[in-house]
Amino acid sequence: MNICLFTEDEISNPLPLCDERAQHIIKVLHKKSGDTFTAGIIGGQSGTAVIREITDEGIKFEFSAGGDGKPLSSLEMIIGFPRPIQLKRLLRDIAALGAARVYLTGTDLGEKSYMQSNLVEHGAAYKMLLDGTVQAGSTHVPELCLYKTLDECLKALGGEGLLLALDNVNPVARLADAVRQKKNVVTEGARVVAAIGSERGWTNRERSLLESKGFIRCGMGERIMRTETAATVAGAIILSELEII
Repeated sequence: MNICLFTEDEISNPLPLCDERAQHIIKVLHKKSGDTFTAGIIGGQSGTAVIREITDEGIKFEFSAGGDGKPLSSLEMIIGFPRPIQLKRLLRDIAALGAARVYLTGTDLGEKSYMQSNLVEHGAAYKMLLDGTVQAGSTHVPELCLYKTLDECLKALGGEGLLLALDNVNPVARLADAVRQKKNVVTEGARVVAAIGSERGWTNRERSLLESKGFIRCGMGERIMRTETAATVAGAIILSELEII
């Protein structure tokens, strides 16, 4: 836990001892009265919290803001629904990279039952995004959007920005090269969208659809990666080439 995050309501109240954040502060960080820890407001500023007192009521602390909380990048990611266990890791890692939005979508070859996962409804998806945000020492949590089909997703997305679709079947360019070549035309703040298919990849229909919307089909080599791995690697390459990380 590289930062302890609180809501606006929580930041001015004692942190109950039963809370996992309190357990981490006391048992892992071994903090006591007078010590400090890194803290922040979800969606807001980061800063330092000074522990004033630890009682049965909880940890009483005083928060002082002093940072921007590492704002999210301009990267957005379209992800074909993976297996639920992969989805947890994927959301955590994408949040740690600092992606602004994650669009989870059904695909032609994707397993339909994966979309019935209750991860989103029960809050597990948000928790993974929050875990990734904490890992990065940030306060800003990516937005999560859900779509039944790639068609619906692209319609809602619009067509502005640098659009990249990962495709290991018939790419027209290496991902790093495509980003590097377009780097000069990507203005500051302009969004970059990376689309990664589900386990079985894109169909020819989806490839044509992506191309019609302005996506460049890019590859990262001959090896076939898991969706979660491809998303993390692609995100890191894009942000590195754009000198965002």
